[in-house]
Formats: sequence, C-alpha cells, structure tokens
Amino acid sequence: MDHPQATTVLVLGIVSLVVCGLAGPFAWIMGNRVVREIDASGGRWGGRSTANIGRILGIIASVLLGLVVLFFVGIFIFAIAVGTTTSP
Repeated sequence: MDHPQATTVLVLGIVSLVVCGLAGPFAWIMGNRVVREIDASGGRWGGRSTANIGRILGIIASVLLGLVVLFFVGIFIFAIAVGTTTSP
C-alpha cells in the first residue's frame, strides 16, 4: 500500500514546474518528509519512487524560482545603478 501523501507530492511537483513555481518548496519539503516516513516504515508503506519524483521536481522548481528571483533582483539593481549615474 502506498503512502497516502505520495501522490500529493508528485502532483505538487508537477504543478510547481508547469503552473506555479511557488509550489516547489512545498513539494520539496513534503517529499522529504514522506520519503523519510516510507523508509522508516519497514516496508509497510510503498510509493517511495512516486514521492521521490515529486520531491525532485520540487527541487528543480525551487532552483528555477530562485534563479528567476535573482534575475529580477539583478535587473532592479542594474536599473538603479543606471538611473543614478551622472553624465558629465
């Protein structure tokens, strides 16, 4: 029998890549917990691969989200630097 939240983690991971990157950290954190619980269950719970795929998708989405945030922060800093320069 699969862990009750293994499919939820997978869906969150897919949603984080396709629709909303903000779901990525939730898939990552929840996936870590579910995989840990599956490993600790001694074979009582299944669905480790499902939860692990969702967790990995959450990690990828979180990294992409971080890169997008850094990109926009860089643009903001560049715009401020260009706007404050004085011409001779």
